[in-house]
Amino acid sequence: MIRPFQIGIACAGLAIPIGSLAMSSLADCATIEADIARLACYDQLAGRADQPASEDKPSLLTENWELAGNAALFHLRRYKPVYLLPYFNASRANPTPSSPSRGVASSNPAQLDATEAKFQLSFKTKILNDIFGSNGDLWGAYTQSSRWQLYNREHSRPFRETNYEPEVMFLWRTNQGILGMRARYLAVGINHQSNGQGGALSRSWNRIIGAIALESGQWTVTLRPWWRVEEHGSEDDNPDLSDYAGRGEVLATRVFGGHVLSLEARHSLRGGDRSHGSLRADWAFPINDRLKGHIQLFNGYAESLIDYNHRSTYLGVGFSLVEWH
Repeated sequence: MIRPFQIGIACAGLAIPIGSLAMSSLADCATIEADIARLACYDQLAGRADQPASEDKPSLLTENWELAGNAALFHLRRYKPVYLLPYFNASRANPTPSSPSRGVASSNPAQLDATEAKFQLSFKTKILNDIFGSNGDLWGAYTQSSRWQLYNREHSRPFRETNYEPEVMFLWRTNQGILGMRARYLAVGINHQSNGQGGALSRSWNRIIGAIALESGQWTVTLRPWWRVEEHGSEDDNPDLSDYAGRGEVLATRVFGGHVLSLEARHSLRGGDRSHGSLRADWAFPINDRLKGHIQLFNGYAESLIDYNHRSTYLGVGFSLVEWH
């Protein structure tokens, strides 16, 4: 039991000026009765400077998916990147979008500029926490991306395409070793994506998406297979959408020194004339504390829903405020 006079001795020992602790030998330190002051003397002889205990910084997945079990409900979190790309150039524009069920949108090709602007907004929030005992969270998310013919003054700078993507997902926290990485969560969710247009320009699909997220050091890898909810007959605007936009994706992200590199690969998981896919690479680099430069390169099919069966290469340059996860 620590007595009051012992606490007083310890405090008196701590009050000794640092210079007086610079003893010439271990024997001098041994003569100090107060434990804390005696240890400080030994530390100074060993050349150890007082340093505050540092806390381990949570990993990217832990912080942004609240994997430590925090119960911050309805707190907005980053999800997909939030960016503005004033320069977004297509190697091949798509003036006559079409689908097997709706045909060609118009007999008159749209007057499109190859260079436009693109921007994306995205966020998520936890709706329910620890549904099953101390695990199991329900999240909601929303992503919206637009392609804007900003420089097409002759045709009133129209918004060419906007994709809306709400989703709900159930997430199970884990920490298992897999292939030299750590699996941090498993998830399954329902996703709706559409472009809000009608007639031959209408594009939409509903998916059930599974996910497993892995991390190792500065790397995170997320695998997301999905199953399209089939629509019947004439209700399906684009029956072959999965053969172009894919049946799954792999997203690899590395965060280092303020930079964020990501590579996203999608594929139809079919062979022959049903084999299609895409690659998207993003690099965000620091400009200041809150703003990053952003470069995006895309090659393949389905850069947007209206262009799901149109292949092109896109290069985007601009700024981002929020990156992955």
